[in-house]
Amino acid sequence: MNRLIDSFCRLLEAVLVILLALMVILVFGNVVLRYALNSGIALSEEVSRWLFVWMVFLGAVVALKEHGHLGTDMLVSRLPLGGKKMLAVVAHVTMLYVTWLLFSGSWTQVVINREVLAPVSGASMAIFYGSGLVFSGCSALLLLVQLWQIVSGSATEADLSMSQESEDMAQVEALHFGQNQTSSKH
Repeated sequence: MNRLIDSFCRLLEAVLVILLALMVILVFGNVVLRYALNSGIALSEEVSRWLFVWMVFLGAVVALKEHGHLGTDMLVSRLPLGGKKMLAVVAHVTMLYVTWLLFSGSWTQVVINREVLAPVSGASMAIFYGSGLVFSGCSALLLLVQLWQIVSGSATEADLSMSQESEDMAQVEALHFGQNQTSSKH
């Protein structure tokens, strides 16, 4: 199952690269047209905005899989393994509930905006709101798999920490631990 999830996330990363490249081309091309020819492509702004929204939601799926969201485990790291598991289960159930709320709201927006056309492209606005549906579906599956791994006991202790510290905090900790090791040698 993990191999399938890893392959899917690599596919999402490739899609993200394509979306980013398209967005850069559209925005840069529009800037050049505005400054060089005093004109622009109106479609470029709308499409690049939609690409950005899709990139954010698809990137959030990859970040969820990699536990890449910023957070702190100040409390969780001090708990015994049983406490870590209990909090991980509570966190996953809470995230599944929030994911359901996002899915429900996105579905409502897709239904409401199915026949509403975007002002420039004339495409259905449901495409825009569909990004929430795709994110919700993918993240719900990831969360359910992770929850099953926690409950079944196949999750490692590292899997129970669902976030990463900021790079600045990691550097502070590295300096702190480096000083403690140096001072203990003297």
